[in-house]
Amino acid sequence: MAKPRYNDGSGPTQRQLRVAELVRRRLSDVLNQGDIHDPDLGRMSITVGEVRCSTDLKVATAYILPLGGGDREAALLALRKNRSEIRRVVAKGLSLKFAPEIRFEIDETFDRLDDTRRIFADDNVRRDLDSD
Repeated sequence: MAKPRYNDGSGPTQRQLRVAELVRRRLSDVLNQGDIHDPDLGRMSITVGEVRCSTDLKVATAYILPLGGGDREAALLALRKNRSEIRRVVAKGLSLKFAPEIRFEIDETFDRLDDTRRIFADDNVRRDLDSD
């Protein structure tokens, strides 16, 4: 059995980035157009912030956030419940030899951005920054 190839830590390859962006765009279109036949999912507006692909391109992790940031768990549950249909519909619009398995996680980028803004707004930090 062949040993699995792992990325050497230098970051994603161009191919990983290209496939991830294709999946992100197609997934966004599928969710916005309501192509998935689930009423719970159809009522949600979900943003796909980023998709990351594994080195072998068999797994794509989509980082999502419901509009307004509320009901995150319900959005994750609905997406995970419909993942096989989502994978089929997304793959139909892509010209890839194999459709990657799509996993869903909450995109916490916006939360980190808010935390960073709050830190920079702190009086002690502003004083330290202004002294430079």
